[in-house]
Amino acid sequence: MSDARRTPLYEAHKRHGGKLVEFAGWELPVQYTGLLEEHRAVREAAGLFDVSHMGEVWFHGEGALEACNELITNDLARIADGQALYAGMLNERGGFVDDVIAYRFSPTKILVCVNAANTDKDFAWMQRHVRPGVELKNESDQWAQLALQGPKAQAILQKLTAHDLSSIPFFHFAEIEVEGRPVIAARTGYTGEDGFEIFCRPQDAEALWEAIYAAGKPEGLKLAGLGARDSLRTEAKLALYGNDIDDEHTPLEAGLGWIVKWDKPHFIGKEALEKQKAEGVKRKLVGFTLTERGIPRHGYPVLKDGEQVGVVTSGTQSPTLGMPIGLAYVPTELSAEGSTFHVEIRGKPVAAKVIKTPFYKRQA
Repeated sequence: MSDARRTPLYEAHKRHGGKLVEFAGWELPVQYTGLLEEHRAVREAAGLFDVSHMGEVWFHGEGALEACNELITNDLARIADGQALYAGMLNERGGFVDDVIAYRFSPTKILVCVNAANTDKDFAWMQRHVRPGVELKNESDQWAQLALQGPKAQAILQKLTAHDLSSIPFFHFAEIEVEGRPVIAARTGYTGEDGFEIFCRPQDAEALWEAIYAAGKPEGLKLAGLGARDSLRTEAKLALYGNDIDDEHTPLEAGLGWIVKWDKPHFIGKEALEKQKAEGVKRKLVGFTLTERGIPRHGYPVLKDGEQVGVVTSGTQSPTLGMPIGLAYVPTELSAEGSTFHVEIRGKPVAAKVIKTPFYKRQA
């Protein structure tokens, strides 16, 4: 891992016993005390994740909102300052350049959070396609990011700030102070639970990490790694770029049609999506479980009548549900709930059935 980058929390991960692995070019903890324990903590209490590897790109100046809107499928004009939205950035074929969250500070100031492995690629793509006159800045090295997730997340973070966190609804954000340090606190996350993603200065990251851990430990908070993050997001059917979505798959195929705002005058990829919508989608991303013993994994073939018809994009043994779950692209005719096929696991076909997603949904 000599070439892997390190977040500002690297020493904290070592100090707390994090098992470090390379992910998206970064050295990050895959687990601390164990995936199952960390996963359950997020579902029942809270977990604290280091997501400082994510990228931050800012749009500044007159026309920033309109310029960003031309690059994403969702519509920043529909939301107010202080709100965020999930969107796709697409190529001309309608495939994903990346999936992003865009934060509207004002019509002249927009933050776009991109996936870590895509940061340089995304920024170069934005530079090529952004309208003239808008200032574009890649400030990824100037930000760290912590994710506090779980039903007790608000109560834990509230101990450390005078700001009323109940005033920040889901997919809203505020510039506040936590432990006297300036942060952007966004009520977003990647686990299917309530929680906050906290953008801060790199020099403040370790102090905030330790303060949140100390405040949350009595409430059952656990430090959590990439392993739990993946099993949690799979249960909630939250797409992972490079697995479930990529430049060859469209939002319509991925079940993400809701992030496409068709009445926008223009966004890159719109014409391709309109054509696909008119002609009908030929494949769809579905959730399934195995009805025989086994665990589905990324890359496993999907078979129907002995012929490969698709591929597993994500899969795991669900800690919350106690059963194998997975996502796979299959022909549209196999996408209805109750449809059956087989997943090839180590050369053996294992029976599978399409089930309703998300596999897990928290109680409001």
